[in-house]
Amino acid sequence: MTWFLGLGIAGLVVLAVALVLDGVLEGLFDGVGALDGLFDGLLSLPVIAGFVSMLGFSGAIVMGTTGLGPVGATAVGVPAGVGAGWLTYRVSRALMNDRSGGALREDDLIGAPGSVVTAIPADGYGEVLVRLAGQQVKFAAKSPVPMARGAEVWVDEALSHTAVSVRLVEH
Repeated sequence: MTWFLGLGIAGLVVLAVALVLDGVLEGLFDGVGALDGLFDGLLSLPVIAGFVSMLGFSGAIVMGTTGLGPVGATAVGVPAGVGAGWLTYRVSRALMNDRSGGALREDDLIGAPGSVVTAIPADGYGEVLVRLAGQQVKFAAKSPVPMARGAEVWVDEALSHTAVSVRLVEH
């Protein structure tokens, strides 16, 4: 039983190492001929940690609660470890492929509503407060026609990360 507890603890240590040395093991197998892409994420430290921990702790539980010996505990621990490793792999893939929190691009500004907070002269810049993704963001703004403070506008074009071209909202 001590060996299985040691495996479980070793798996936790591997997990701690995975937090510190993220991606190192995958880097060792990067571009290795026939192995290239074969173990994409399957030999990551979190997956190995999940496997080893579950093997060790489930084996210790089996040995402590049943009359099965080390062979029986291993027979139960290996499938449990494979299951934990597979679950870790799937969860980590889902987290890495999550695109819901993507950064906004300049194209996302086009058509966004806003209001003028600093008057915009015909030949220069003013400021607008634009409602974007549920937040109000201030941008430098230019317009082909002068606009007074408080005017409602739409963003026509993103000139840069901090400047936009706007037009009046027609009622």
